[in-house]
Amino acid sequence: QVQVVESGGGLVQAGGSLRLSCAASGIIVSINGMDWYRQAPGKQRELVAGISSGGSTNYADSVKGRFTISRDNAKNTVYLQMNSLKPEDTAVYYCKGNGMWRAYWGQGTQVTVSS
Repeated sequence: QVQVVESGGGLVQAGGSLRLSCAASGIIVSINGMDWYRQAPGKQRELVAGISSGGSTNYADSVKGRFTISRDNAKNTVYLQMNSLKPEDTAVYYCKGNGMWRAYWGQGTQVTVSS
């Protein structure tokens, strides 16, 4: 059974930092690509960052230079380091594991950035 579980969300002031974690079981983060998405109220879910099996990363333009995706193979965990947070980063953040036949989504973690 595959599970991806996010943690690390919370309330932070603008300019602050948070680190989100995505612990995976049933899939191997170093083999399967992993992505972070977010969904703000009234908006569509959007890709924030991704890391491939080979370790290459990609970012939404809105977070480039502020967010960093990484992984710890030993812990089978993917992280999203978020710096210089802005109120527009407020959203529910979801981790997605890219399995061979389907994607696996976590339950999401709320990030709220106050101005």
